[in-house]
Amino acid sequence: MIGLEQTYNESFTNEFYPLNDDLLMFHRILLRLATVGCLLTPLTLAAQDASNVRSRSMDQLWGDRVVKLRAENADRGQLFDEGNYAMFIHWGLYSQLGNKVDGKTYYGIGEWIMHKNMARIPIDRYKELAGTFNPVDFDADEIASIAKDAGMKYIVITAKHHDGFAMYHSKACDFNIVDATPWNKDPMKELARACRDAGLGFGFYYSHNQDWTFPGGGGGPGKDENGNRATFDDYFEKKCLPQVREITTEYGPIEIVWFDTPGRMPKHYVEKLVEVVHENQPHAMVSGRAGHGLGDYQTLGDMEVPRHNIEGMWESVDTTNDSWAYAWYDEYWKSPREILKRLLACVGRGGTYMLNIGPKGDGTVPERAAHTLRTAGEWIRRYPQVVYAADASPWQHALPWGDVTRRGNTLSLCVFDWPTSGELYLPNLKTEIVSASLLKGSESTPLETSRENDTVVISVPARAPEKLVSVIELKLAGEPKVDPTWAIDPNIETTLLAEFADVENAKKEEKRWMEKYGEWKGVVHAFEWNDHSSASWTVDVLEPGDYNVELTYSGEGRIVWEVAIEDGETIRNQQNSSHNYQQFPIGWINFPAAGRYTIKVNCLDGERKTASLKAVHFAPAF
Repeated sequence: MIGLEQTYNESFTNEFYPLNDDLLMFHRILLRLATVGCLLTPLTLAAQDASNVRSRSMDQLWGDRVVKLRAENADRGQLFDEGNYAMFIHWGLYSQLGNKVDGKTYYGIGEWIMHKNMARIPIDRYKELAGTFNPVDFDADEIASIAKDAGMKYIVITAKHHDGFAMYHSKACDFNIVDATPWNKDPMKELARACRDAGLGFGFYYSHNQDWTFPGGGGGPGKDENGNRATFDDYFEKKCLPQVREITTEYGPIEIVWFDTPGRMPKHYVEKLVEVVHENQPHAMVSGRAGHGLGDYQTLGDMEVPRHNIEGMWESVDTTNDSWAYAWYDEYWKSPREILKRLLACVGRGGTYMLNIGPKGDGTVPERAAHTLRTAGEWIRRYPQVVYAADASPWQHALPWGDVTRRGNTLSLCVFDWPTSGELYLPNLKTEIVSASLLKGSESTPLETSRENDTVVISVPARAPEKLVSVIELKLAGEPKVDPTWAIDPNIETTLLAEFADVENAKKEEKRWMEKYGEWKGVVHAFEWNDHSSASWTVDVLEPGDYNVELTYSGEGRIVWEVAIEDGETIRNQQNSSHNYQQFPIGWINFPAAGRYTIKVNCLDGERKTASLKAVHFAPAF
């Protein structure tokens, strides 16, 4: 899909995309392990710092960020604002290749198979593939059924990706699924109808800047069929603008037009596209990746699930395995539990989660993708209040045992790691609790609660009632008031991310890298240590005693780390760091009493220039 948004500039020939600048940009991004910018709600001074460390390199790819208040007009953006869960679909001419060309498999995101960094398929040959594209097993009703069973509220599908092939009947270009293929059908008509029948919203992805097969398009040929120089204006006026008019007038009401990768596209082009969308579809939303801050909401980086609450309307886009489009070898599916964990993390941080599937070339959805989505959807049907019209957690971050979503004065505690001790700890809740209940579908069992200052202890059964995620419902006497300071749980391992640390005499920023071509990973890390460096966290210790300390880090050779309690015990250890963010044991440390502490970590010896700290972990030793 996305993720490599600037690499196409290497072949630009029009005036907006100078070759040398973009090559340098791309290499800088890879070398610096590019970061994704987002605006974060301040939690503590450490969290404010975390929001400032991200560079703007990814913003240059996806366009200026958009942060607007949550929608108040129910006629516009309601499904986005309240549904919180949607299906993304990447399906196109590339899907029939499934990442295999001439018997060779290319490992990476399938929709980039044509590109020079993958199979380098010439334009003429790529266009010939359309003559064999015959998705006879495409079933719009089945896809809508999967989305509905999964608990999703709308579908956004690729009308045209960077390869320029239109997956609908476009009159602006004959390189489309009706005119160029033996199938000779418009699947978007069928899917729009199926979504309406199923009560789902419908929207289009449209690559408005990149077009690798149309003269003048981003990454496309620099000359037309007559050998004349083609400009971006040629592409925009002859193809892009007419196609956006088509998708916003010929498929009934749509919820979203999801533009992508504006690159250096001048603002007046984006303004015109947004104007057309709003004119033809007054209730539709425009994605933040339209560029120049002209979208209606913010879209985070590919596969990015935030750890802090984020203000305004925003979405995270993710995929059910590693590739956005179908890749024949990719069987690394997210489990139902992982889907729910990422969904609830997005809702708990105040946003929307859009999860992608990549149908095969014949139009069918991979069976395992459908199964895992439907299994997660069964849980959502039992606990719809946890997801829909739910707001962000007042803790502003996850808790050791799970996450929290909110509806008014009711909190849903989503427990992934069930405390076998029979006690679940909820730190720093100042509002009085009216009732606590353990839910099992429609059944509700009252639970006893007690307080130790602002720490709530909930008495729970020894076994979790749900296999995937258990839910405890708290009704409060008023608006929840919470101190978001991290607390070390007495039962369950507590992870303090470097993202939340105050860092002195070292650096902290987010780095992102590709595991495979287009598969983005990322971490906020602390690095460039010296004798006077520290990463520190303010934490509340709920129960005194010994805790086992481990660090997650990477580096080279053997590295010595120190973990210290300010005005308390200090421990240190040396470990081999020749792994990518492995969790290493350091030792036991003692908190002599319950209360608030400052914990500091520093790298003391070894290859300190390579040491990269991701997190510190505390687990009860007994």
